[in-house]
Amino acid sequence: MATTLAPAPAPAPAKPARRRRTRDRHHRGASRWVVLALVTLAALVMLVPFVFMLLNAFKSPGDYSNGGPLSWPSEFYTKGLSTYWTTVNFPLKFWNSFLIAGSVAVLGVAVSVLNAYALGIGRVRGRLWIVGLFLLANMLPQEALIYPLYYISKQIGLYNTQLSVIIIFTVIQSAFGTYLLASVMGTFPRSVLEAAALDGAGKWTVLRRVVFPNLRPTLIVLLIFFFIWTWNEFLIPLVMLIDNSTQTIPVALASLQGDRLMDAPTTNAGALISLVPAILFFIIFQRTFSRGITAGAEK
Repeated sequence: MATTLAPAPAPAPAKPARRRRTRDRHHRGASRWVVLALVTLAALVMLVPFVFMLLNAFKSPGDYSNGGPLSWPSEFYTKGLSTYWTTVNFPLKFWNSFLIAGSVAVLGVAVSVLNAYALGIGRVRGRLWIVGLFLLANMLPQEALIYPLYYISKQIGLYNTQLSVIIIFTVIQSAFGTYLLASVMGTFPRSVLEAAALDGAGKWTVLRRVVFPNLRPTLIVLLIFFFIWTWNEFLIPLVMLIDNSTQTIPVALASLQGDRLMDAPTTNAGALISLVPAILFFIIFQRTFSRGITAGAEK
């Protein structure tokens, strides 16, 4: 007797993978919201000093003496801004800070690229030890370096010059840049370098046309970091720049505070004015900074 086989049941339709991924992304449980709340709280805590600075920058000395730093000002006091602007000659201090920070940013990136190219791609002997020395140099505190730097600058005639600060911070910043870029260049595909060498490209051509375009996002991030770090430096410019015409903004801001007297509203107004250029620089290059980090993560 012939038997007929029952047709196999049709497979259940598969759920769209895109919908499942979207659901997983938006339904990760309570831990996602806890982390978001903690990050928001940390950001608010970090903004508290800036709120106090903004509040006291437009407060008169009388309001500050009577109500303290937490009181609301009874009038919109702007004399502190004008006093700081004229007392420390802010345009000159701004130019000094911009000249030093901009020169260090450009020179630091250039020196870091050349050092890292020799260590990461050139494969010099003992590269691991050399990279370790750069990392160790970056970890040294400035207090341990200040006297040797002071003595050497006095001996070679660079003391109280902006060039001395530019050279010092170029070396300091390039130590970190060399360590970072050497690690990145160490993972550069050897096949690409060998193909460029077969096409007749020399070392400088490989650096300019092969390595540099791939490292451009990372170099932009380093440029921004070096500028902001150098702009905020205080100890070395305080020791190396004693003339009023060569001092930077952080040193000029510290000059408002004496041993027994401090004009708090003027100091807060000066801190507010001194902070504005760095904020504007970051806002202008924010998109470039974000693209650099994203491109570096993708590579």
